[in-house]
Amino acid sequence: MASEEKVQPQAPRPLGDLERLVMEQLWAAPAALTVREVHEQLSGTRELAYTTVMTVLDRLAKKKLTERERDGKAWRYRAAAPREELAADLMRDALDRAGDRREALVRFVGQVSDEEAALLREALSRLDGQEQSG
Repeated sequence: MASEEKVQPQAPRPLGDLERLVMEQLWAAPAALTVREVHEQLSGTRELAYTTVMTVLDRLAKKKLTERERDGKAWRYRAAAPREELAADLMRDALDRAGDRREALVRFVGQVSDEEAALLREALSRLDGQEQSG
């Protein structure tokens, strides 16, 4: 693998259906995938042109959601960050656009399940513990 193009993820927009399917393949893969490998995996469930998959992967790279590296004449793609980091970035971006952050957070918390509320409390408690010890 001769050259590598690494990009840093930024606050992304929500993924389209095809982008999400492609990212699911990259997140599930143990190593970087070529366009052909992604196309082969997706063609089992959807009829997609190779060039469509190539375009989606190129757009994901331009959005900084993937990292790509040259492998001969082909590019190999991997997710730039875990899916959980993308979800957190999307939530942070939504809050930035909400206008009234407090009201948006209150409404969000009002919609979570009891289990999700417990996870939020646990995360906040851990952050409090880190701030007090640091």
